[in-house]
Amino acid sequence: MSRGFVKEGDQEEVPMVPPRADLPPGVTNYVTPEGMALLLAERESLTRQREQVDRTLENERRIAVNLINAKLLLLEQRISGARVINPVEQPQDEVRFGATVTLRIEATGKVQDFRIVGVDEADISRGKISFLSPLAKALIHKKAGDRVVIGMDRFERSFTIIRIAYR
Repeated sequence: MSRGFVKEGDQEEVPMVPPRADLPPGVTNYVTPEGMALLLAERESLTRQREQVDRTLENERRIAVNLINAKLLLLEQRISGARVINPVEQPQDEVRFGATVTLRIEATGKVQDFRIVGVDEADISRGKISFLSPLAKALIHKKAGDRVVIGMDRFERSFTIIRIAYR
């Protein structure tokens, strides 16, 4: 039936789905085993939410289910394209995906740990950075003792790799 013959109140509301963390087209979705477990747990949670949607108000139920289904679609795309990398299988003397890298910030002398993880796992407040971040890209293939310089807006920031660990 043509949409022209549908009452305005009967039209489905298109849900606004918040985007997932950016993963450029063609880039492999690397995840740690913990990251894959989080994605699978998120899928399970969304599936439960969909089953528990209030069924008393049909229009609200359809909108809620459409939103959850849209989130599940994006999540399924991430899961299906995910490539799990086990950090303990990485070269232990070199920075690779899954490494926890202890850095000394040369300007301040402050020491800080960063773990290189997948885009959906990244959380800077917990010291987890995406493998696509400028810092992670600069660290990959480096070894303990190496100096790393990354350009930031109007200045450069230098780091020294103190330690590389995999867990």
